[in-house]
Amino acid sequence: MPVSATTPTPSTVTSLEVRSGRTIELLLLVLAVGVVTLAYVTVNLTAEGALPTDVWLHVGIFGVLALGLHAVLRARARYADPLLLPLATLLNGLGLVMIHRIDLVETAGGTDGVASRQLLWTGLAMVIAAAVLVLLPDHRVLRRYTYIAMALGFVLLLLPMLPVIGETVNGSRLWIRIGPFSFQPGELAKIAVAVFFAGYLVSTRDALSLVGRRVLGLQLPRARDLGPILVIWTLSVLILVLQRDLGSSLLFFGLFVAMLYVATERTSWIVIGLALFASGCVLAWRLFDHVQARVTLWLDPFAAEQSDQVAKGLMGLAHGGIFGSGLGGGFPYITYYANSDYIVASFGEELGMIGLFALLLLYALLVERGLRTAIGSRDGFGKLLAVGLSFTVALQVFVIVGGITRVIPLTGLTTPFLSAGGSSLLANWIIVALLLRISDHARRPISERRQDPSIDEAEREGASA
Repeated sequence: MPVSATTPTPSTVTSLEVRSGRTIELLLLVLAVGVVTLAYVTVNLTAEGALPTDVWLHVGIFGVLALGLHAVLRARARYADPLLLPLATLLNGLGLVMIHRIDLVETAGGTDGVASRQLLWTGLAMVIAAAVLVLLPDHRVLRRYTYIAMALGFVLLLLPMLPVIGETVNGSRLWIRIGPFSFQPGELAKIAVAVFFAGYLVSTRDALSLVGRRVLGLQLPRARDLGPILVIWTLSVLILVLQRDLGSSLLFFGLFVAMLYVATERTSWIVIGLALFASGCVLAWRLFDHVQARVTLWLDPFAAEQSDQVAKGLMGLAHGGIFGSGLGGGFPYITYYANSDYIVASFGEELGMIGLFALLLLYALLVERGLRTAIGSRDGFGKLLAVGLSFTVALQVFVIVGGITRVIPLTGLTTPFLSAGGSSLLANWIIVALLLRISDHARRPISERRQDPSIDEAEREGASA
């Protein structure tokens, strides 16, 4: 039988269109602002039986700020991750709602309390985040300032120790005050240290992972490669211990170990880190009275002649149960620092275990998008920086929630975006802005990437180091 010849069909290669995701982001932003508005109205209807007179003013300002930052992304970072901004906006807005709810009691129904100041800090933080996106067109530029970031981190950590501007609050010397203005510079120091770690590790990761002696089955690096990182970590921890801020000490140490592990991909660093952490905990417990007090409070929060903050927080969580007492229907203000250190317990009482899990899910999504940004980044510096910034948020949430629920001893960290306080809010919005910039570079088509010969040469050198 004759065999019929078939003419091969010519194949064509088409480029896959990358969607920017800005429309999805806009829809999610509208949803986030809508949830915040509903929560704001619910608080007032439950607590006072009437609609708040200034609801449209507060929600309107908050919505304009969020949409303004969205407009900046459309103009300067079209391909940035579309979920990061809505997640941060929703968390920030819910924090404003709970702070307002505490104000209704502490200011006898007034509106000029902490919530108004927090709204001002929110505006400033979002404006600075927009400025970061505009003034930093490529995150790889930060690698040029690796050691400047190290010096800046030290300066920020040392500022509260100065005799004139340094201020001690609740036993911790973390604040600087110039006239009526107060700020916690350590919040910005964590970003500077993350930039330094990313810049240094991307150049030395091969030496840290391959070169060195083997001791007890662990591959140890050369001292000249590990020295600078150990110096900055040791000095940071010493400064923070002198400031009686154990939460930030844990944060810096965890950031150090996490970025070192990601850079070298050696599990031995996890073992070394856990050993150093355990020995440091025991040493701090034996040497410092305030650490002993925290451990005692952790082991028995209901004991007499000690602070009842943890006990009141646990009773508030128990009162909320599974479904909560409803926004405005509980008594979260009975706990000390209900709008700052213990705002998670406040949410747990009024939203219940289900609402608290929903908040933790929002944080999990935020961290997951940051880690996905790290995976998609085309350069080593961006990968390490995105991992470091994401891990900073994750560790903060773990430390504060773990302390409130007695998983670990209570420390003095704030809950990102939720807690009252301008320093933390400003630092976390800068973190989001940097993640947005890195994700824009990761998702942007190669044909549209900005070309900078000096940056590209530095990346090639780092990749071949």
